Amino acid sequence: MSEATRGGPAPLIGVTAGQEPARWGMWVREAVLLPVPYVRSVERAGGVPVLLPPTASLRGVGALVERLDGIILAGGADVDPELYGAERHHETDPPQPQRDRFELALARAVVDADVPFLAICRGMQVLNVARGGTLVQHLPEAVGHEGHAPERGKMGSHPVRIAPNSVIGKVLGESADVPALHHQAVARLGKGLAAVAWADDQVVEAAELQGHRFGVAVQWHPEEGSDGRLFEALVTAARGR
Repeated sequence: MSEATRGGPAPLIGVTAGQEPARWGMWVREAVLLPVPYVRSVERAGGVPVLLPPTASLRGVGALVERLDGIILAGGADVDPELYGAERHHETDPPQPQRDRFELALARAVVDADVPFLAICRGMQVLNVARGGTLVQHLPEAVGHEGHAPERGKMGSHPVRIAPNSVIGKVLGESADVPALHHQAVARLGKGLAAVAWADDQVVEAAELQGHRFGVAVQWHPEEGSDGRLFEALVTAARGR
């Protein structure tokens, strides 16, 4: 669809990325990595994806946010439990200090600047910690089953119940079957966040930042499914900015 049809220049959507060893061609080197479905989802929704590497310097985070129309806090490794005052569980990923520092600073800057955002899986957990919340480090111990991550490295799915008057409810309706793969979740919600979707076991599956232009966080992975409406809603909000 053309820019004219969509109503103007395509908004720039920053997407956070990880930094991991990777192999390509003859090389094995540290690389900035982002699964392709995030890129495709933004493009299909009418936005332009901009990769955001976990930079060591935080001085330019505020300026970066001001130059973007929207932000996606993407999925990835577990947040360091020390950042929310907990000891590391043996099932929690080894910490990634640089990515944690960058994304926590980014989340706070996005909130302060009222920039539309969509936080996905790890992104929801980063947002919650940035707002002073805490996390469940290993869901099977808390809920008694492995339904949120039934097979390591393979996306599962499960139903969620959604508050109908929420932003997400107005986009997706009162229920949805969602692609999911997570062994952590929100414990205590951070300041200003309201739970708006739940799994059958009452695990919080989505939250929204009250009073924000578009502040949506989901524990599932919409980029891995065929329903692009959350990305379309983000791009629409970003265009309005």
